Amino acid sequence: MHSLQLVDTHCHLYAEEFLEDKAEVILRAKDAGVYRILLPNIDSSSMDAMLEMERDNPGYCHAMMGIHPCYVKDDVEEQLEVVRDWINVRRFIGIGEIGLDFYWDLSYKEQQYEAFRRQLKWALEKDWPVSIHSRESLRECIDEVKRIGNGRVRGIFHCFGGSVEEAQEIMEMGMFLGIGGVLTFKKSGIAEVIQQVGLERVVLETDAPYLAPVPFRGKRNEPAYVRLVAEKLAEVVGKSVDEVAAVTTRNADLVFV
Repeated sequence: MHSLQLVDTHCHLYAEEFLEDKAEVILRAKDAGVYRILLPNIDSSSMDAMLEMERDNPGYCHAMMGIHPCYVKDDVEEQLEVVRDWINVRRFIGIGEIGLDFYWDLSYKEQQYEAFRRQLKWALEKDWPVSIHSRESLRECIDEVKRIGNGRVRGIFHCFGGSVEEAQEIMEMGMFLGIGGVLTFKKSGIAEVIQQVGLERVVLETDAPYLAPVPFRGKRNEPAYVRLVAEKLAEVVGKSVDEVAAVTTRNADLVFV
């Protein structure tokens, strides 16, 4: 089981869904070959649990710092202040989860843009990678990255779900595509995109506890299931799981140093 080395580049392992059994979840991840888990932040309320997770699992769990676009509300300035304070105190593996989300609620659209722009600039200042959330806003997110630092912003478009053209555009910017459980969903269209663009700029992720791959769709996701994503990816591109693991892990280690 341990011959594969996989990285889960996006996992909310500090979420309350894992409160009861996180030790077992980590053991299963290690058994599946996952040797690093990256933890994107949500907002100030998730920071303590995330940092504790990192402290309890040194060298295995790595925290990012940022504000998730769905949590950008009236207190966005205070939230950004907290992020700014943290990134000035210590190093993080990246700035994330940042971006735009136009799926649920557009009432904080301008604040989302402001938070995204500011956090992209901080990533450039620190020379840290970013993890970008772009639900229903992929075009807008690509445009912002280009505007603020085309070729200089590095990182991942997490949960990539765009077209071949958008994938190529992201890759040409020097960024990577985060591929998770949605790849295993029948009508997602992601398999067809990856068949055309290849693995050169792909990293694996789970987004656990969300978006579990088939056959666990609809249940709690966990980092061990990143292996199922690797297996599906191997099938999609006609390579061995070992090759997929080697390429995606090399990519993850390249981005998140």
